[in-house]
Amino acid sequence: MKKQIFLGIILLLLFACNLAYGSLSIPLKSVIEILFGSFEGKQTWAQIVLQSRLPQAVTALLAGSSLAISGLLLQTLFKNPLAGPSILGISDGANLGVAIAMIYFSVGSYVTTILSAFAGAAVVLIIIIYFSKKVQNNVMFLIIGIMMGYLASSVISILNYHASADKVHQYVMWGMGDFSGVSLEKLPYFASFAIAGLILSLLLIKPLNALLLGETYAANLGVKIKSTRILILLCTGLLTATATAFCGPISFIGLAVPHIARLTLGSSNHKQLVPVTILAGGCVALLCNLLTVVPGSNSVLPLNAITPIIGAPIIIYVIVNRKNIQYFN
Repeated sequence: MKKQIFLGIILLLLFACNLAYGSLSIPLKSVIEILFGSFEGKQTWAQIVLQSRLPQAVTALLAGSSLAISGLLLQTLFKNPLAGPSILGISDGANLGVAIAMIYFSVGSYVTTILSAFAGAAVVLIIIIYFSKKVQNNVMFLIIGIMMGYLASSVISILNYHASADKVHQYVMWGMGDFSGVSLEKLPYFASFAIAGLILSLLLIKPLNALLLGETYAANLGVKIKSTRILILLCTGLLTATATAFCGPISFIGLAVPHIARLTLGSSNHKQLVPVTILAGGCVALLCNLLTVVPGSNSVLPLNAITPIIGAPIIIYVIVNRKNIQYFN
């Protein structure tokens, strides 16, 4: 509980920093007054905080939590510390949907991009759920997911090869990831999907703990293995598709944050691990969003240029020390 409170405090501090810090620094006191409606200073400050930074910070928080939980669910399901949201091809499916809309049909509106990402992710998810009923071995099922990702990436490469330079540039820019694309008006839609997926992940805590003991033992405890697997895949698909559709493909958060949560707790008990992963995912995403702002300039770095700086060292540490770390016990 102390660690959860500590992470909660860090989350609030990072959230406040995201509201106050940017290409234009705004005093924290003024930010608080703006949020409570008592600010009487520059109206441009109020507009920046309420119309830009607030929805961006909320988006980062929810997207980071969604991707982190997706990674945790998949790592537990497959008992593989290197599993992540993109491992089953769901992210690649969303990428393919957007690529088809932007490159093949020359449609790049915000709504179309979101619908295309959801459609692509949904198609891959339906195929994955179909194979989940046919293939019982988790390792083989994991390989099928990886192959789905390769197929989607191959189609994207073909589309890019035959597309014009401006269409390729448009798709590449989307693929860099960005938390600032969700406006205050669009935020309720994004938040609804993300929160629904996070609530579902909380309902899966008991089955996840049972799966740590093995599928046979979990079945003896009354856990319906097939139904639980499908629910985990649906939850992962919803969270990953939502984050990808609204923010673009974001690397490493889903893969690295569950390890941060496990190393922080020193436990694989999902009763503690799930809420800590949600908090840690929000913290990492908010930190990455802060680091995209280049000090002393108006330029902003791509999000996917920052996430590997935090995620890659963690994954390397996990690979090197894997034998000494007990993840699934």
